[in-house]
Amino acid sequence: MEPAPAGGSRPAEPGTCLSGRGGACQATSPLAYSPSLAGAGPACGVAAAVAAVLPAGGCGERMGVPTPKQFCPILERPLISYTLQALERVCWIKDIVVTVTRENMKAMESIIQRYQHKRISLVESGVTRHKSIFNGLKALAEDGPNSKLTKPEVVIIHDAVRPFVEEDILLKVVTAAKEHGAAGAIRPLVSTVISPSADSCLDHSLERARYKASEMPQAFLFDVIYEAYKQVTYKRDLYAAESIIKERISQQICIVKETKEDEEYVSLLEEMLKKELKHVNVTRRSLCHGERDLQQIILQKCYNFVCVNGQNFDFQEIHKLLSVLEEIHLSTLYPVVVVSVHFLDYNSVPFGVKMENLLRIREFAKEVKKRNILLCGLLIYYSQDEHKLQESLRQGATIIDAITKERNFGLIGQLLIA
Repeated sequence: MEPAPAGGSRPAEPGTCLSGRGGACQATSPLAYSPSLAGAGPACGVAAAVAAVLPAGGCGERMGVPTPKQFCPILERPLISYTLQALERVCWIKDIVVTVTRENMKAMESIIQRYQHKRISLVESGVTRHKSIFNGLKALAEDGPNSKLTKPEVVIIHDAVRPFVEEDILLKVVTAAKEHGAAGAIRPLVSTVISPSADSCLDHSLERARYKASEMPQAFLFDVIYEAYKQVTYKRDLYAAESIIKERISQQICIVKETKEDEEYVSLLEEMLKKELKHVNVTRRSLCHGERDLQQIILQKCYNFVCVNGQNFDFQEIHKLLSVLEEIHLSTLYPVVVVSVHFLDYNSVPFGVKMENLLRIREFAKEVKKRNILLCGLLIYYSQDEHKLQESLRQGATIIDAITKERNFGLIGQLLIA
């Protein structure tokens, strides 16, 4: 095989890992040595035990061929063999675990023997990719005296059918995972991604500049990913994971206001939320303090905001809050709930005028939905009768609790009445 040009992505022949000056790892393959890592110390500058898991239990259903694509020959050599070469040339990856189906175990053993692959351990795959990865992680976790595998500090998860993986990418995701717990490769989003409406028409398209496509490889602190897989193993459990996420991010609600005139309404609502929602941490922030106060909200990773407008119906407070949320991209990973609360006193302004203004929330909500923000309105009857007022506040607290827990996009733009 001809040497690949420096920085290329062609898999190279696996080479023996030699010790260079300063203890740096070198290899006979031109792609196995990174000049930027020369003299970086043991393990090519990676101060962590690293292993890799390659799920290879697929049956080729999506590709529509009888032979699983990982075993399809490319230049008379199985595709997975090239991927193994790409990982073998990275001398700081200590163990490579491949998960394959029981019926393909012999074929995989034959590939390893024929192409003289090293550091490879085979584990039976599961019925899903998720289960297959978990089986590979379990094999690495069995760090006993009779095990030839060593529990790593960082584990790389990569696709068996992606041989064009370069060492610098692997090093970057491992380094980032060691610092942050998890990391993955990304690329610019090239295709246009759309959100269809219920009748299969175009609702809106995503702004590509704000999003990235997730790619392999990914890397994790081993203890982090192993514990996660122990809790969520099967596809049906992903719904449970979604519920766990919803439950956790609904544990905090931030009440925001802008003017001192709203203080009475804020105090009434805050008192009732704390009384009725004992499991929720209710805090308050002021929009009039600008970025400084809102920055505290951001650091707390609050995804639920109740914006109290008092008897103001022009949405100025909402506009200001949403502008800040959009600037910091808080809703990129998970939808943010914003409830615009208005107190209605039938004796102050004609009811018809108020409702006409409030119904503008529908168009406003459609616009911010594109940025993954769930906006709806809540109307609380402000009665002079203390009993009726407390009942309206109690119903309002119940509605807010339901919205933040369910995060149902069917409620976008709806005006709910307590």
